[in-house]
Amino acid sequence: MLAVSVGVGAPVLFGAADPVIARGWWIALFGALIAALLVSLALTAGRGRYAVFATAVALSWAVVLTAPRMGLLPILLVITAALSVYVMPLRAGFVVAGLNTVVVALVMVTAHRGLTDTLVTVVFYLLIQVATMLSSATLIREQRLRQELSVAHVDLQAASALLAESARTAERLRISRELHDLIGHQLTVLTLELEAARHREGDRAREHMERANQVARELLTDVRHTVGELRTTSADLGETLRGVVRDLPELAVTVDVEREVRVDEEQASAVVRAVQEIVTNTLRHAEARALRIEVAARPPGFVLTASDDGRGFHELVPGNGLRGMTERFEALGGEVELDGTDGFRVTARVPA
Repeated sequence: MLAVSVGVGAPVLFGAADPVIARGWWIALFGALIAALLVSLALTAGRGRYAVFATAVALSWAVVLTAPRMGLLPILLVITAALSVYVMPLRAGFVVAGLNTVVVALVMVTAHRGLTDTLVTVVFYLLIQVATMLSSATLIREQRLRQELSVAHVDLQAASALLAESARTAERLRISRELHDLIGHQLTVLTLELEAARHREGDRAREHMERANQVARELLTDVRHTVGELRTTSADLGETLRGVVRDLPELAVTVDVEREVRVDEEQASAVVRAVQEIVTNTLRHAEARALRIEVAARPPGFVLTASDDGRGFHELVPGNGLRGMTERFEALGGEVELDGTDGFRVTARVPA
């Protein structure tokens, strides 16, 4: 759109056509129009953004009306109509398109065109404005739906990860009960065999000792097997977090968990929920392309760090999500720091 705008204004900009006002003033109006459009798109929602865009619309009228013999210059009005849906509601954009059509009619009358040419041109520009507005609105809606789908995907993955962790906890509890019953029984047998051997001599004592040795070997095998099932490593946390952020189409997320990190169920739940909140906020507000998440061992605990390459913030008003995340880590005896000077950065420290 920027290239098209410069292209349709090029004849006047480079002296091939003359406006009805001094060329210097016209170039100033044209430059102010381009600047106002870019600023209105860069600003966040608010009255200031509406005021800047309204200024851009008025400048587009002035640029077109002061060069009425420039046949393609009304395309600037089409561009302002197409961009209106990025700044204001669609119904307000239709008002802009209607006023732009009135300007096109004035240009045709000023150029002394016939009635037929005037009607055809006016209807053409009205239809193309409506078409571009609806196309832009459809694109914005598609982007919003993709963002909502990504957020729902993160929520679902986080819920699945926490459910899986609960299932693993239940399985560890089951194994611990079996381990108690198994070891208790075998230790009882081992004690009885050793006690019997202590009161026997010769072959009978050796028989009890061999049975005790066999029980001890079986006990050692069972303990190793059970401990292997109960072992929780940092790789489990890393895979869980990578599962939460997997397959996000609009955000490249990198997850790095040090091998030395050890977390219990409550800490793992806090980390998963924090990553869920961070990724959701990044998708909705940061306008970022990349997000890096690190979990590093910092004895006696660990540190979660997340940083994106988005626009950051000057004054942050934490919502329920960020407050909830902070409360979770504080309940674990930790703390959370937020920094928006260069992108958005979250640092959460948790003691042992």
